[in-house]
Amino acid sequence: MEQVYVDWETITGFVKEAFIGYGVPEEDATICTDVLIASDRKGIDSHGVNRFKPIYLDRIKARIQKPITDFEVLRETATTAVIDGHDGMGQVIGYKAMSMAIEKAKKYGMGMVAVRNSTHYGIAGYYAEMATKAGCIGITGTNARPSIAPTFGVENMLGTNPLTFGLPTDEPFPFILDCATSITQRGKIEYFARVGKDTPEGMVIGRDGKAMTDSEQILEDLVSGNAALAPLGGIGETLAGYKGYGYATVVEVLSAALQQGNFLRMLTGIGEKGEKVPYHLGHFFIAIDTEAFMGLESFKKTTGDILRELRVSTKAPGEEAIFTAGEKEYNHGLFRKDKGVPVNEAVQKELIEIRDELKLDHYKFKFEG
Repeated sequence: MEQVYVDWETITGFVKEAFIGYGVPEEDATICTDVLIASDRKGIDSHGVNRFKPIYLDRIKARIQKPITDFEVLRETATTAVIDGHDGMGQVIGYKAMSMAIEKAKKYGMGMVAVRNSTHYGIAGYYAEMATKAGCIGITGTNARPSIAPTFGVENMLGTNPLTFGLPTDEPFPFILDCATSITQRGKIEYFARVGKDTPEGMVIGRDGKAMTDSEQILEDLVSGNAALAPLGGIGETLAGYKGYGYATVVEVLSAALQQGNFLRMLTGIGEKGEKVPYHLGHFFIAIDTEAFMGLESFKKTTGDILRELRVSTKAPGEEAIFTAGEKEYNHGLFRKDKGVPVNEAVQKELIEIRDELKLDHYKFKFEG
């Protein structure tokens, strides 16, 4: 079946107007839209328009996420800050928090901001890339609803907890390492379910310790606690799953301890009576100004040299290329530049539903014929 695309201008305008229609102020809606669309531009479909309705609009409608963001500074020093997001829009909280970290780094060399009571903030790489655009090293992480089982366990305790780095380079794109500390993330399984695909064996374990592949069943069992994602490296210690488990724990601590936020089973989003409740997520943002060391240009040149040497090293038989982090996303951006965002049949129905609900009748999608 031919892939269906919606052009960037149309999808950007539509998503922004829909956010506004759900009560998000225009300036904040612009930020939320930019984070969401940036994911699709990079080919990270699991965190783009696919998640627009179920993760953001539905949560606003369910009153477990607030469309108006109260960004409260609880404590602040020259180089640090603690923020309470009061369950507002995670993208807005993330954007403002990293902006604050960058401002501190530009003044004092380094800046770190810790956040509590936030919501899903989209792709972590967006905020790391914000730092690289300012000539800084960017680091960010977030905890999430329990999904990962600790090594030698089967209970979902830790979130997928990305530990994300952004490094400026002298190439057309920065080095952005944005990945979960699990073998896969819940969003990828949600994507598999939406397009009717099984989850590859080895990514998820059930309470009996056996692999699960039914994507829809996995999503149900992740919520009930009858399934868990394997940590990066896999189940047990043979393939070093303890490393992913360890890094996930680091992110959990930095997303909760500095700001005295919620953690582990407190992040299920389910109340004592089984009702939906706010997730109260935590994030952290670090910016390091390269000018405080040997200067931005020298940093970019050395970083670029390292990446180029890696890419021209000897390839394995049958492989066409060696990539460095951020390169494939850059290539996706070039490929999709004139195409737009791909939307499957399920997302097409959601876009029409949102349009009709908000009476955004001036949008006519090409996939409607």
